[in-house]
Amino acid sequence: MSGFFYVLSEEARLLFVDDDPILREFAQVNLSSALAEVDVAADGIEALEALSRRPYDVLLVDLHMPRMDGFALLAAIRNNPETIHLPVIVETGREDVEAIDRAYQAGATAFVTKPLNWRLLSYQIRYTLRSARAEAALRAGLEASRAD
Repeated sequence: MSGFFYVLSEEARLLFVDDDPILREFAQVNLSSALAEVDVAADGIEALEALSRRPYDVLLVDLHMPRMDGFALLAAIRNNPETIHLPVIVETGREDVEAIDRAYQAGATAFVTKPLNWRLLSYQIRYTLRSARAEAALRAGLEASRAD
């Protein structure tokens, strides 16, 4: 199965946040071949704890979870200077415009719907990471030019 997915040229860390234990297991199996490392969390509180322990390159976050949902997690991520630019792909079973609008307003980078197509999702993650890295390089260049 490892040949099934595009493998990133640079190692990347993904945090998959979903209250469904089966999806968390599938994420580790299906996305670990496309990324260097995949960690999981059952809700927003566990995700924030994981983010406090180590950096991630991208998060994949369900919107509807117990204790702290994806909307609250997005708000916490965007209010933290250390994670403000962290790419977050939102995944949910809901396809209504209100949920999509609310997720983007809260700071989502991209949006995917369930059921997840793991092959397409690996390409979405690759694109999101490539875009985030290009944006980070631009920010670094701007900061360097301002320092001169």
